[in-house]
Amino acid sequence: MSKLIHVAAAVIRDRRGRILIARRPDDKHQGGLWEFPGGKVEPGEPVADALSRELEEELGIRVTSARPLILIPHHYPDKSVLLDVWDVDGFEGEAHGAEGQPIEWVCPEALDDFEFPAANVPILNAARLPGRLLITGDAGSTEDYVQHLASALANGITQVILRAKTLSDDEFAAVYAQLKQLCDQSRATLGVNTTVAQANALEAEHLHLTSARLEQLEARDEFKGRWLSASCHNAEQIQMAKEKGVDFITLSPVQSSSSHPGEPSLGWERFSEMVAESVLPVYALGGLTESNLLKARENGAQGVAAISAWW
Repeated sequence: MSKLIHVAAAVIRDRRGRILIARRPDDKHQGGLWEFPGGKVEPGEPVADALSRELEEELGIRVTSARPLILIPHHYPDKSVLLDVWDVDGFEGEAHGAEGQPIEWVCPEALDDFEFPAANVPILNAARLPGRLLITGDAGSTEDYVQHLASALANGITQVILRAKTLSDDEFAAVYAQLKQLCDQSRATLGVNTTVAQANALEAEHLHLTSARLEQLEARDEFKGRWLSASCHNAEQIQMAKEKGVDFITLSPVQSSSSHPGEPSLGWERFSEMVAESVLPVYALGGLTESNLLKARENGAQGVAAISAWW
């Protein structure tokens, strides 16, 4: 296998939340496709320094605030790259194609309209996903579900998974319909933890699979919505999720939790090692709260998934 070419890349956001993308020259590798700006990391060069240097050369901007987002090894037929992707939310100067390359500021939801190299697919997902993922907890009635969710949305939650194992299919559909209205009003994404068949019947935008349902999934296109995620607990399931085309995963349990008392936990060191083996965005799950968000990101996570923290 060829040596990995270490590349620093940036998801650059402006104050309106738009993301900057650039078009590759036709005569370059993957020419004509759109990409996230960046360039090669020189031997011995800190990644943050390489990113700042490349963005100043390519776009004429100086980075003032950035954090690691996702690390992606990818093997093309003719070369292998390690994409070291950073989220840049602060910079000075006006971005422009300093090397003559076309650039565009794009709303995150419009990124799917552009053609990117295959290695960029996990970046596209990571760029669109938030740092907090709410999994719904217990509720006594549809009105209780609505009240809990309204409070979470008011506190900035934008990605939700409806998990309600005790409801019948009809009850689940009724609750989903009510919560979907709330999420649409707040421009939040509502997912479902259920079967592929029910998710398709609901025309859900996001389906979250249990590890057992992940194993049963035969092909990505069985689910018709935009987002497919899965619960993973070990390296084998992470690899399965990648091979089956899942967009992102939750990895648990990081710490012991009230919902799974006594269950052995991964701990942050093992969690970090497993995230490093994944090319997918990973949410840390299990005994975590808002206060663990920075810790999760320091260990390679997209963010934190939780029930009790926001429900």
